[in-house]
Amino acid sequence: MARKAAPKQEEPIEKQMWKAADKLRKNIDAAEYKHIVLGLIFLKYISDAFDELYEKLQKGEGDYAGADPEDKDEYKAENVFFVPETARWSYLLTQARQPDIGKTVDAAMDAIEKENPSLRDVLPKVFARGNLDPTNLGGLIDLIGNIALGHAKARSADLLGHVFEYFLGEFALAEGKKGGQFYTPRSVVELLVEMLEPYKGRVFDPCCGSGGMFVQSEKFVTGHQGKVNDISIYGQESNQTTWRLAKMNLAIRHLDSSQVKWNNEGSFLNDAHKDLKADYVIANPPFNDSDWSGDLLRKDGRWQYGVPPTGNANYAWIQHFLYHLNPTGQAGFVLAKGALTSKSSGEGDIRKALVEARLVDCIVNLPAKLFLNTQIPACLWFLSRNKTNGTFRNRADEILFIDARNHGHLINRRTKEFSAEDIATITSTYHNWRNPNGDYEDVKGFCNAASIERVRELDYVLTPGRYVGLPDDEEDFDFKERFTQLKAEFEAQLQEEAKLNALIAESLGKVKV
Repeated sequence: MARKAAPKQEEPIEKQMWKAADKLRKNIDAAEYKHIVLGLIFLKYISDAFDELYEKLQKGEGDYAGADPEDKDEYKAENVFFVPETARWSYLLTQARQPDIGKTVDAAMDAIEKENPSLRDVLPKVFARGNLDPTNLGGLIDLIGNIALGHAKARSADLLGHVFEYFLGEFALAEGKKGGQFYTPRSVVELLVEMLEPYKGRVFDPCCGSGGMFVQSEKFVTGHQGKVNDISIYGQESNQTTWRLAKMNLAIRHLDSSQVKWNNEGSFLNDAHKDLKADYVIANPPFNDSDWSGDLLRKDGRWQYGVPPTGNANYAWIQHFLYHLNPTGQAGFVLAKGALTSKSSGEGDIRKALVEARLVDCIVNLPAKLFLNTQIPACLWFLSRNKTNGTFRNRADEILFIDARNHGHLINRRTKEFSAEDIATITSTYHNWRNPNGDYEDVKGFCNAASIERVRELDYVLTPGRYVGLPDDEEDFDFKERFTQLKAEFEAQLQEEAKLNALIAESLGKVKV
């Protein structure tokens, strides 16, 4: 008797949609296409939320008795965006096959911004451009219109939020290096948030990208039966198009983004939250940024532990984070691994001052290939303003070192991510170490609780491999291999120049005077 074939497992809806949306992309660059697709998902979200309240107002039952469904104040009172009739999804569906659908969608975005001041200058108006075929745009509208099919409307917003987040990640992968400028890999964000546990208080990210740190903080709170209203978010972003993505990403999650600010000068030159003292700072600043205007800020009040070098912003970011923490605040952030050992331009002295001030709580060494925009080895820093504050045990004279280079798995040839098990292993190690009743033990090759005295002996080098019992080899950077590669590139360039010079000489020889 023939064996029955196993039923084919259906792909999650977000993966099916991504494949369909990617087919419709044709010749449009991913960096441009993301604004088209994410803009439409956002439009669908606010239209669904509007329709749900519209129906209640139209029925006029209970609290909604005598309400006018076209009264903007009714929507404002329930924190729902008002959507004008020609911007509603139902209307766009009727126009999806028209040749001027691009102009119709742009007009819809304009109309929504006019009715909702918090969305002003946020929504994309890129739908009437010549490189976007009206047929493909109509196909996208139909595709996104099917997101909530088979789901109760109450679940529609959650599903749209999930799809928005998934698409952000896929666009980041599609863009490669440029994608890393607006997106921190989900598993890295999860690890930061799970380790910090931001249950309540003010959460700050001064280089917030598309808002992933805030979204994950919200997920953490709701996942632990907390109240989202117990956290308030503050952010800053210097890239305006990325800031727009953040505003949409947060709105789709019902998160108040009024304190997520944009200015093109950035957090160092124009700090949008000068007086903020946060409970948590969670961030992924640009690695080794040499263009941070450090020469204009030599006497800035934020440099309490030493003036950072003008050619590298790593220690400027660290001190910016510390400046914005309240007396019991905590910070978790990503940094280039070189910051753990660098002694150039006074960085070693700043690191020493941070250690001696008992601010460094934990360092996590990360595996290679986690980040889309760089192959520079990275690490996580966790700082605590008060390691004796009573919330956790007194660990003032210790620093926990975790070497997670052997964790994570490849999701394609170029990119790794942490599994849920990896995140749980690293997180539980940190929590067991800092909690009064934690069951912590050093594990050779993985974690070590080192005394400040031991850190002094190693001249304030903070590379986890030095402490956990592994040789501190830079296994994620092969100097010999890189040198050979550069040498080959240089020799190839010399050969090309020689050929060019020969051709020029030959051409000149043929010219008759």
